Amino acid sequence: MEGFLAAGLRRYHVRKPSWPEAELEAWLTQLPQSWRPRIVLHGHPGLVERLSLGGLHERDSEGLCAPGASRSCHGLDSLRRHMGRAKVLLFGPVFPSISKPGYGPAADFPWDELKGVLGGDRGPEATRVLAVGGVTTGGLALCRELGFDGAAAIGAVWGRADPVQAYAEMRAAAESLEEAHHAA
Repeated sequence: MEGFLAAGLRRYHVRKPSWPEAELEAWLTQLPQSWRPRIVLHGHPGLVERLSLGGLHERDSEGLCAPGASRSCHGLDSLRRHMGRAKVLLFGPVFPSISKPGYGPAADFPWDELKGVLGGDRGPEATRVLAVGGVTTGGLALCRELGFDGAAAIGAVWGRADPVQAYAEMRAAAESLEEAHHAA
């Protein structure tokens, strides 16, 4: 985690579904307090407030979004329903998954409709929507073209021998695209 945070990672999602709350709390309290605002926890909402973590992440199957939470969305209806309610939405899969073989977008996915949902001026306080699912450095340009505010990666980072280096390369590619976009 230290390497990722030093390389500029904004949010580190911790998903430990098999860990009891007490075990997860013990692990989290061993981390430097300065890291806590950048940690987003999947599950155990009581720990988010008690440990001053950066937020709670909810699954698409859970009810309405808690204030300030991030959420996974796997369909356009869910994306529309949670826009404006969540702080951050992770939408996907955008590409075939690296970490979940056989999981990817439907062949007939309505990409133009997604661009319409993500397009336009959503304002500075709007929900940020990040692409997830099979995102690699090579897919970042398409993510920008579709209107995503950024991307989250799992397999493209954790599947490499040096995950921190993989993240640094992805971040550099994203920053380069951002600079090119502002220069245009």
